[in-house]
Amino acid sequence: MKCMWGFLKCAVLLGTLTSCDLTAPSYTVRGSGNAVVPENLGRVSFDALPGWDDDDVRYALQAFRNTCRAKIQYTGRVVPDQELMAEKCRNLPSASADIPTVRAWFESNFQPYQVFDDHGKTAGKYTGYYSPVIPACRTKTAQCNEPLMGVPTDGRQYKGVAKKDIVEKQIGRPLYWANIVDVQNIQIQGSGVLKLDDGSLVKLNFAAVNDMPFKSIGEQLRARGIRPDGGYSADAVWMHLKKNPSLARDVIYGNPRYVYFYEAPSHDVIGKMGTPLSKIRSIAVDDSIYTLGMPVYISTHLSDGRRFRRLMVAQDTGSAIRGWIRADIFFGSGDAAYQLAHGQHANGEMFVLMPKEYSYVEPRKK
Repeated sequence: MKCMWGFLKCAVLLGTLTSCDLTAPSYTVRGSGNAVVPENLGRVSFDALPGWDDDDVRYALQAFRNTCRAKIQYTGRVVPDQELMAEKCRNLPSASADIPTVRAWFESNFQPYQVFDDHGKTAGKYTGYYSPVIPACRTKTAQCNEPLMGVPTDGRQYKGVAKKDIVEKQIGRPLYWANIVDVQNIQIQGSGVLKLDDGSLVKLNFAAVNDMPFKSIGEQLRARGIRPDGGYSADAVWMHLKKNPSLARDVIYGNPRYVYFYEAPSHDVIGKMGTPLSKIRSIAVDDSIYTLGMPVYISTHLSDGRRFRRLMVAQDTGSAIRGWIRADIFFGSGDAAYQLAHGQHANGEMFVLMPKEYSYVEPRKK
C-alpha cells in the first residue's frame, strides 16, 4: 500500500516533482543531518505554489524574523535542519529590502514541499482565530460574574480537573472578572484584551491549560435541540447565551477545558513559540507534526470568498488543530479581525518550506 501511495504521489506531482523516494517513509536532507522530511511531503518548485509571484512576502519575512528571535524546539515529524535554519536566520534580508529581493531570498534559501494527508489528498481545512476585546472588571459584579484566572501558585493540581471544579474551588488566582460568555470566548481564542470599567486596557495571554477535552458549545446546544436565532454561528450562539445566563453557565461548564492566563506587559499576542504573532501571517498548526517556526505557504479562501494565497509562518498551535493539512489563521485583534475569523472555514492546499543547503547571495545591481 505504501509503495502504491508513493507511486500515485509521483504521478500527481509530475512536471513539478524533482525527487520522490518510493522506498522509505522518510529521508534525511544534507546539512547537519538532523532534518526529517516524511513521505507526506512531495518536493515541488516555487512555480507550483499558486499565486506565489503575487504575494508581498516582506510581511512573511517580518514574521519569520520573530521566529529567528525565538528558541526553536526541533520536534514533530517534519523537522528542519538546525544548522541550516540558524544559517538562514543569520543571513536575513534587511527590513528595508524590496519584494523581489525578499522573494529571491526565500527561493534561494528554501525548498517547497507540497503536503499530502495520509490518504494522498492535498486539500485540508483552514479556520481562523483572533484576539477579542471584552468588557471586564477588577472585582466580581453582577455583569462581571466569572473569573479570568492565573495559574495557581499554592501547589494545587489543575491538570485533569474539570472547568466547573476549577472555578467553584477557585483553583487559581483571579486576575480580573468578566461575563461568563466573554470569558469562554477569550479562552477559546487563547488571548484577548480586557477593557476595564475605568477605560484602561489590559492584555491577557495564554498561560496554561488543564488538559481536559474541549466540548463544543454549539454541539451541546444542538444535542439539546436548541437553535439560536441566526443558527449556530459564533455571533448567534454568544448572543443567545447572554440572553439566557442559566443555560450559558450550564453548557459552558459542560465544556471541561479551562485556560489560564497571565497579564502581558504589551498588547502583542504571543503564540506557542513565545514570539508575537503577526496579523494574517502567523498560523497555528499541529505541533505533533510540524516544528514551529517554519515558513508555510497556504492556498485557500476567506469567508467572503476572496482567494487567500500567502506565505505564512507556523508560530502557534491549538487543541483543535490536528492533521497534516490543518491550520488556524491568526487575523489579529478586535472587531474587524473577528469578522474574518469567526466565519473562516475553507479547504485549501499547504506547502512547507524547508531550508536549502546553500546561502542566498544578493543579486548584483544593474
